[in-house]
Amino acid sequence: MSATALALLTLLHLLVPIYWLGGDLGAFYSARFLVDPNRSVAERLMALTILNTIDMAPRTTLILAFPTGFSLAVAKGWVDSPPAVLGLVWAGFLAWLALAWAVHLHHGPASAGLRRLDIAVRYGVLAALTGAGVAGLAGAIALPLFLSLKLLVLAGCVTIGLLVRRQLVPLFPAIVALRRDGATPAGDAVIRGVIAVTQPTVITLWVLVLIACLLGLATPV
Repeated sequence: MSATALALLTLLHLLVPIYWLGGDLGAFYSARFLVDPNRSVAERLMALTILNTIDMAPRTTLILAFPTGFSLAVAKGWVDSPPAVLGLVWAGFLAWLALAWAVHLHHGPASAGLRRLDIAVRYGVLAALTGAGVAGLAGAIALPLFLSLKLLVLAGCVTIGLLVRRQLVPLFPAIVALRRDGATPAGDAVIRGVIAVTQPTVITLWVLVLIACLLGLATPV
């Protein structure tokens, strides 16, 4: 690989945590307007639209974290992998990315199957990342220590993403009621409760992303 190609690949991998944390911060801030009782219903629903759109940045970068990192590890000689495997990795993760965007763009009962498939893929990726990370630490596969740890950190990020989805479940009927009936004390209490529960989880995710960055910047061992 040429020096220019390696530099571009490194830049692409570095953009993952930049857009991940930036998007999460934007969504985190937008949530304040969603729960603000002094805002009109239209303004609060607009904040929800902005939040959902911005949130696709971290959802996208989560999926791109592994293929960009795997490609960089192969390019730098940290991992020995044939080009065919690298191509399959990219094909699989780009297919998952297309699925994630399809879930985002299509709403309602018609997209329920897509959502279930996306969740199944996430559990499969979680199992694969955890298995590879543990195998690397145990010496069953040849991986530098920092890469084994990064795999486990990424597995932790996927886990937190799945946890956030469970925590958000009560939000959806509350939003439907907000659109249909307007703001009510009971509905606002549900929305505030969901946001309050998810915020510490999201902050934990930020910590994991920063740990992954530290592992990548530290001297590879």
